[in-house]
Amino acid sequence: MSLTTAPAPVKAGGARWVVAVCLCAGFTTLLDQSVLNVVVPALRGSLHAGTASLQWILAGYSLAFGLALVPAGRLGDLYGRRLLFAGGLAVFAVSAVVAATAQHGWVVAAARLVQGFGAGVVNPQIIGLFQDLFHGRDRARALGAYAFVGGVAGMLGPLLGGVVLQLAGDGLGWRLVLLANLPFAVVTIPLALRVLPAGRPAGHRGDLDLGGLLLLGGTTLAALLSVVGTGGWWWLAGAGAGLAGFLAWERRWTALGRSAILLPALTRNRGYVLGVLVAMCYFGATLALNLVLSLYLQDGLHHPPLAAAAIALPSAVGFALTSAFTSGLRRRGTTVALGVAVASIAASIAAVEVLPAGPVVWALAASQFVIGAAGGFVIAPNQALTLSHAPPGVNGLSAALLQLSQRLAASVSIAAVSGIFLATAATSGGPAPALADGAALCLGLAALALLFALLDRPSSIEGSRVVE
Repeated sequence: MSLTTAPAPVKAGGARWVVAVCLCAGFTTLLDQSVLNVVVPALRGSLHAGTASLQWILAGYSLAFGLALVPAGRLGDLYGRRLLFAGGLAVFAVSAVVAATAQHGWVVAAARLVQGFGAGVVNPQIIGLFQDLFHGRDRARALGAYAFVGGVAGMLGPLLGGVVLQLAGDGLGWRLVLLANLPFAVVTIPLALRVLPAGRPAGHRGDLDLGGLLLLGGTTLAALLSVVGTGGWWWLAGAGAGLAGFLAWERRWTALGRSAILLPALTRNRGYVLGVLVAMCYFGATLALNLVLSLYLQDGLHHPPLAAAAIALPSAVGFALTSAFTSGLRRRGTTVALGVAVASIAASIAAVEVLPAGPVVWALAASQFVIGAAGGFVIAPNQALTLSHAPPGVNGLSAALLQLSQRLAASVSIAAVSGIFLATAATSGGPAPALADGAALCLGLAALALLFALLDRPSSIEGSRVVE
């Protein structure tokens, strides 16, 4: 791959090592979210965890992941990425051991929060390194490989969890599932210290907007607390107030000539903002849909974990088949793919409402294949199109804001859909209405992603050059 100005020269053949180490870390941290979906019933039975505890265990990882992204991305821009990369991965690995050996649900939830923080430190360094070291087609290939690895990890995670539970049983199985990514982390940390470039990335140094970071973190936390636990409306009002305060602070900080989190070069760029909104809504829709399907098959239809996890396999196959053909794809292509995904989610809801338990599983598998195939045409191209609008010197920040939007959507959507499913299942007397209600939220998010993609089409010509 061709290299641009870097903090330290990358030796001959080093580019491939940098990409390999980054992809391994990306797979490790992104696998961790999806692999937990299938073990929820086993974990709940083993630790006697209630609904609120389960919501925190499921959503806390994405919450802490999102809270860490922006400060970690900005710190990487200012001071270098290698130590942040290795340190975040070490925190991630230690927290996995704590979660896997826990005897109480709250300990698992706390460990998952810390683990998500470690993952949130690592991932903006991955995309930031790709932005720092590569340009043009090489950058698009690296970003596409990262999106592909993340997509496959997310879709194969439930299958891996199902296999482990089938072989080890519920009591030990969920603990082994939480340790599944540990070997990847242990191998990747020393490699990262050896091959990743040291020093500060080339470009504008800027400063750290601590006030903005605190306000953004508080707003994000309040948004999740509005879904998990009690006092939802009060927390939602707090999130709205926090957002208003954050925007006011950012305007003042920018007026003083300081480097705000919401850089005008990003927030006033129509293509970047709409691309972030597409990623946010689509990410939340797909992660929440995977969770509600797993709950439906295990809690509702009483399928064993491995059979429930197998529903993710068609999606992974579809994603892998289409991801190889995204080179040169413009916004029009991602828009068509989003339309297909929306139609497939709607078909899933209809199938659950009208088909008996046996045929509905096959219908859901077919729908998952279509959704996965559509995702191959959405994730990597949208990421490349969006990040092509980032100005020099803020590659880590632009990547962090993109991922933050995804993680916030994931946190709120997962917490909401798990609460919706469990509440509806307890009151309606059947799993089908519970799945339909949960999937309706996913359908709404996917439809919003489609709307934002449609709005972005006139501005996509310049950004699409990155993938040509």
